[in-house]
Amino acid sequence: MPMPPSNHPSSLNQTKHENERTSLVFDAPVLQYESNIPPQFIWPDNEKPCPDRLELLVPPIDLKGFLTGDASVVSEAIRTVDEACKKHGFFLIVNHGVDFQLIEKAHEYMDAFFSMKLAEKQRAQRKVGDSCGYASSFTGRFSSKLPWKETLSFRSCADSQCSTIVKDYFVNVMGENFAEFGKAYQEYVEAMNNLTNGIMELLGLSLGVGREYFKEFFEGNDSIMRLNYYPICQKPDLTLGTGPHCDPTSLTILHQDQVGGLEVFVDEKWHAITPILDSFVINVGDTFMALSNGIYKSCLHRAVVNNKTVRKSLAFFLCPNKDKVVTPPTSLVDTETPRLYPDFTWPSLLEFTQKHYRADIRTLDAFSDWISQNSN
Repeated sequence: MPMPPSNHPSSLNQTKHENERTSLVFDAPVLQYESNIPPQFIWPDNEKPCPDRLELLVPPIDLKGFLTGDASVVSEAIRTVDEACKKHGFFLIVNHGVDFQLIEKAHEYMDAFFSMKLAEKQRAQRKVGDSCGYASSFTGRFSSKLPWKETLSFRSCADSQCSTIVKDYFVNVMGENFAEFGKAYQEYVEAMNNLTNGIMELLGLSLGVGREYFKEFFEGNDSIMRLNYYPICQKPDLTLGTGPHCDPTSLTILHQDQVGGLEVFVDEKWHAITPILDSFVINVGDTFMALSNGIYKSCLHRAVVNNKTVRKSLAFFLCPNKDKVVTPPTSLVDTETPRLYPDFTWPSLLEFTQKHYRADIRTLDAFSDWISQNSN
């Protein structure tokens, strides 16, 4: 016989936890000093950080040397990137030509934004289903395995008609006082677009389709810039800054500070990528894996946090123009290497990861199944 509800402590605790889940807010200045972190941020034992992490040795590629055309440097760069991308999709770019003062300014403005009060940051609140805006963890999207981080994401467009898109975003969302923020990040994404051209020349040569193929494919790209801020955590062994995932985008150009925390899953083990001053970490995303017909890998990675120092990173997610059809060059498809993934456009994959699927190692396969189901 069913019993009426009572005020038994267990019932009250259950209600309390349900209310906490509904009203949970990730307010970093408060939570970073809490000795007991909310249960929504505690990850399963098999996904918690490993104390004995290995280091992934990622050889740096001299981009300027590659672009100057020195035969031996070009040959070595092609060999290095091809080997890395076939195994795990991660490599480093040094001698990249991006102004160090511009990078420093981008980090300084990131500090300024995330040090504001929560209510101020929430003026740019990211709406459910959107890829841009401010997010304090993913408290409005998921109720468990939440990441210990704050982010601010905004659109970047290489189309000539969008030359002030970043500056306009900051002014429209945050107000005229943020015009300098917008100007700094507008310059930063333009530098990332220039950097992308050189990287795409390298990937084109390494895949045997020529310098111009991927460079032309990503002309007028419609990309995403994200500022990642990982606060201090008193129980870093229980949570993750970013959970294990593969980037659904094409290519990620990451500038991380010197704190460290990026990890990559290679040979069934987690490996740390130690920060190298004035370098960019590049990794292949799902969209480029499909574009290369699976030859280059989009690899599982995550971010860990610590109890001593805030960690920050600047992530530029290269994405094709929304009208571009993602299909591999014909030279990468034959009887021995048949098509692995269906044709798609970037907006359809973005919608899938924002509204239907939490990105993980199976995103591209799950997306392919979703396309097949929806086309029947």
